[in-house]
Amino acid sequence: MNKFLLPLGIFIVLVALLAVGLNLNPREVPSPLIGKPAPDFSVPRLHAADQSFSPKEMLGKVWLFNVWASWCVSCREEHPLLVEFGKTGTVPIVGLNYKDKREDGQRWLARFGDPYLLSAYDADGRVGINYGVYGVPETYLIDKQGVIRFKQIGPITPEVLQNKIIPLAQELNK
Repeated sequence: MNKFLLPLGIFIVLVALLAVGLNLNPREVPSPLIGKPAPDFSVPRLHAADQSFSPKEMLGKVWLFNVWASWCVSCREEHPLLVEFGKTGTVPIVGLNYKDKREDGQRWLARFGDPYLLSAYDADGRVGINYGVYGVPETYLIDKQGVIRFKQIGPITPEVLQNKIIPLAQELNK
């Protein structure tokens, strides 16, 4: 009888762990970058290849850093929300065109609207790697000292914007 209890107990524990794991939201994976300085980089701008962008240019400002691509279906889903939010001027939005063709990114913004103060161009994905990008879109709220305060994996929703990003940005701007 006892030789059946141990395997049965292990099986029950494994089923319980599987049930808990299946109910977790993969978009709520905590980022190890939260509370740490945003990785520095210098890459060309999407619309001006002869000019570069570095996050150091944003020191002293609370800003949103949105990683996007023209080939990204979910980016198209969140883009109208970013365009509307960009019009409010709550915080500047900087885009990172990720693993894309320059012309495709430019054409995409011309077609769907450009909510960005500017878009940096990460053709080979190195900046994305340093930020721990799982896939696009991903968005980071960065404070005046250049510290990442929030990360959204996947498209920003109206709820996330209203309940997390805007209140945190307002708090950081005080």
